[in-house]
Amino acid sequence: MTQPPPPGAPQSPGFGPPQPPPPGGFGAPQPQPGPPWPGYAYQPPAPPPLPPQPPPSGGDGRGTRALIVVAALAAMALIVGGGVWYSHSRDDDGGAAAAADRGGGGRGGEEAGREEAGREKVPERVGSRVAFRLPEPPVEDITDVGGAWTTEQLFVKPGIRSVVGHRAKDGTAAWTLDLPGQICAASRHQSADGGAAFLFEPARRTAPRHFQPCTEVGVVDLGTGALRWRTSVTSATGGDQKVSFSEVTQSGRTVAAGGVTGGAAFDLGSGRVRWKPTVGSDGCRDRGYGGGPALVAVRQCGTPDRPRLTVQRLDPLSGRPVFSYRLPEATDSANIVSADPLVIAADVGDTAGAGGFSDLFSVDAKGRQLARIPATGDAFATDCASTEAESCRLIAVGNGRVYLPTSEREGASGFRNTNDLVSYDLRTGRPTPGRLAAGGSHMIYPLRMDGGDVIAYRTPSHDSGGQVVSVDGAGFEQTVLMSNPDEERTRRAESGFPVSSDDIVYDRGRLYLSATLMSPSSTEDGQLILAFTTAD
Repeated sequence: MTQPPPPGAPQSPGFGPPQPPPPGGFGAPQPQPGPPWPGYAYQPPAPPPLPPQPPPSGGDGRGTRALIVVAALAAMALIVGGGVWYSHSRDDDGGAAAAADRGGGGRGGEEAGREEAGREKVPERVGSRVAFRLPEPPVEDITDVGGAWTTEQLFVKPGIRSVVGHRAKDGTAAWTLDLPGQICAASRHQSADGGAAFLFEPARRTAPRHFQPCTEVGVVDLGTGALRWRTSVTSATGGDQKVSFSEVTQSGRTVAAGGVTGGAAFDLGSGRVRWKPTVGSDGCRDRGYGGGPALVAVRQCGTPDRPRLTVQRLDPLSGRPVFSYRLPEATDSANIVSADPLVIAADVGDTAGAGGFSDLFSVDAKGRQLARIPATGDAFATDCASTEAESCRLIAVGNGRVYLPTSEREGASGFRNTNDLVSYDLRTGRPTPGRLAAGGSHMIYPLRMDGGDVIAYRTPSHDSGGQVVSVDGAGFEQTVLMSNPDEERTRRAESGFPVSSDDIVYDRGRLYLSATLMSPSSTEDGQLILAFTTAD
């Protein structure tokens, strides 16, 4: 890899909301006979034996579900939208909420436990067993079940017109939140008090179109399954038409939803609108948001074929930009890898590599570029979708570094079926010393930070199960946290979840692999969730 160019010139100012007005910052099936499925007070029967499957490739288990994901993303990419900007409303909590939202860039809630405390401990016995497995229910159309949250006792997952809290020990339903329509997006973050945001449709999908607009925003209590609130916003152009959203995130006490017609933000506790889109004359709109320790927006001006992209850190209460960083000309898409520190994955000049981006940009707290890390070709085995602002998978940021999985390379077997975990300095953009080889016929992928360590997943090979390892963020020494069974039936089941598209979550000694999309064409042995544990 060539040495990246020096940091760019100072960035031009952004396009904040009016002060006052300059151009502104902006089908589910019926239940089937027999045992009911998740979303219908599901209590799973004993898992049937897994039928024979073709041997895994030694990669990430790409298959039918990965093709479904590609088809869905391709359909989304055809959508284009108009320009918006913001108006905002003050909340009653005023300064107190603002102070909480600006609390020093600290990571809140579950993120604090996972990313700062370094709470993952080596169990007495690292050999795991299957805690539970749940089959895919039959569906009549491609159905989004993306999203995964955890508590100490539960694994929470979207179902069919529902959210289900599965008991971590056996997968049975501790609670089920029924919804009028299908979930269409879910936040990857959750709050300190166990609240998680998601988007859903207002009614059942009906034939022949199997379509409903994604207009409803809600927050579920992960502990009890209660719907804390549900709301929507009307179109900024007037009338009673609701805004349709496509992605949602959260930061502190703010929930932000985005779509082709712009964005809106809500108070996490009450659902009260913090700010919402209004029509602007400059053609600018928010393409989406990144959350977690801070709230940032990917903002687009110009035309769909010649977009001008800016990333703005926002005041979560008002939507006003704290700073703006303008990406290079001819940037076609941008993803928020990390909101704080700000790391952006971008496709510049339509040269994105296999990982979904051509360059990584690190930006300081004042909106100035620190480094540009080139990633053209097939250097990295990451996955970033151009249609969403917070879609990057298999990248971790911490210790002043970004951790990435390299693409497949030839292993000891003579086939291209293994890779390495590497990192780059966010200040200089240069590779850091050391790397961790996946070994054998395994692939290794970073999942998240755990204090100064990286939690990484090593996929199954042709003769051994997968592993979860804790990797020292500086020296790359690894400690095994979980080794999954080598037994063929279980190994094949584990290989059935593509890491590039499905949800892979490790939390407190438990590994959850879960589908993000289901299709009528899925085979009868399709899996919704496979969970491993090292507990007795």
